[in-house]
Amino acid sequence: MPHIKKSLLALAVSAAVGVPAAATAQEVTIGVSIPAATHGWTGGVNFHAEQAKERLEALYPDIEITISTASNPGEQANDLEDLVSLRDIDALVILPFESAPLTDPVRRVKEEDVFVTVVDRGLTQDGISDLYVAGNNHELGRVSGEYIREQLDGEGDIVVLRGIPTVIDDERVEGFQAAIEGSDINILDMQHANWNRDDGFEVMQDFLSRFDNIDAVWAQDDDIALGVIEAVRQAEREDELFIVGGAGMKDIIKRVMEGDDLVPVDVLYPPAMIATAMDLTVQHFMSNGPVLGEYILGSPLITEENAEQYYYPDSPF
Repeated sequence: MPHIKKSLLALAVSAAVGVPAAATAQEVTIGVSIPAATHGWTGGVNFHAEQAKERLEALYPDIEITISTASNPGEQANDLEDLVSLRDIDALVILPFESAPLTDPVRRVKEEDVFVTVVDRGLTQDGISDLYVAGNNHELGRVSGEYIREQLDGEGDIVVLRGIPTVIDDERVEGFQAAIEGSDINILDMQHANWNRDDGFEVMQDFLSRFDNIDAVWAQDDDIALGVIEAVRQAEREDELFIVGGAGMKDIIKRVMEGDDLVPVDVLYPPAMIATAMDLTVQHFMSNGPVLGEYILGSPLITEENAEQYYYPDSPF
């Protein structure tokens, strides 16, 4: 699918600051289907979805947004049926719980002439969604790798804690490895920590017990990073290394803001992308221009100097 031009972001920003791009003569119902807040990142998704609903409905009286949350793929598929049959939605914004089980249910929604925006976890079949909004996983890995390479002057021993074995995880690792290729940085070991704090703690404990020298840790995810921090502190090895996570969790961003040497930076993979998807979906109905294709968010490096703009103290994530 073609990439959306940057002007499309301007339309979303105009909505965010209270400047309607156009007016609609009829009511539009938008269904938003997202996973329940089963861990930190999805908790953030829920928070930002509710914030976007409140803002957009206040800005556009003819827009009605219904948010449903699901604890598993089957429940989410049932939610989609209800959004079509009971709410008669004109558009669907969905972050699939899992890609494969939700592909056919989303296709059935599309067959009802509903505008479909898919967020983050894509479907297993192309051509169903009208709009795809996601973070840039390859860039997240690349930015992390470039920072570690620069801070270590191109040489040193590091460990890597991966996420869940998925395409997303593979993309992040590929980007990271490409960034350190050609350097003298040695990956001592690389293990899955499943984007989970407890798993991050256990994997890092194992690394610390086996390796006398570790210069840096790529934790890939902020939930993992919290587990890594605790393991490092229990081992009293804080002065030996630094940790790079990813996503934009408020606890990590606060550490970066405060100049924590153990967590000097973070890399953004924002749960607020659900709000971006909702903004753009509204603009499909409110603007005179096309809103179709892909919108891939960047993964900027969050430093002490810019961390404040990414800090959401009221968010659960």
